[in-house]
Amino acid sequence: MIRLLTRAQKLLRAAADEAMSVHGVRIGQNLVLELLWERDGQAPGELAARLGVATPTVVNTATRMVNDGLIERRADPHDRRLVRLCLTPKGRAAQAPIEQARRALAEHALADLGEQELEVLAAALQKIIDRMQAPPPGS
Repeated sequence: MIRLLTRAQKLLRAAADEAMSVHGVRIGQNLVLELLWERDGQAPGELAARLGVATPTVVNTATRMVNDGLIERRADPHDRRLVRLCLTPKGRAAQAPIEQARRALAEHALADLGEQELEVLAAALQKIIDRMQAPPPGS
């Protein structure tokens, strides 16, 4: 079972990377962009918490995104020690094509599944995520 999950994840990641790169976005950056499209100007720590990753991961991703012209860093107007990540016009313009690419990828990946299978898959994946986020037994 783990082999199947790993294989599916690798294939989906490769397809997502290819689909995102057409629009000048690297895999993972699309997730940061998605959160900034919902609410621009979040701090790296906020984004990290929402993504379930460490803050340094977001900081490193943000550095690449700044270099790619997708976002910019701005000092928080109320706390100059705090940095906010803000979309650039290029980052905003990427929203429609990235969302379309993600929809197309999902439609392709899930095309052979019926409605009931999709519901079972979603529930099973959420259970796996919840279990893997919980502390191991005996810890």
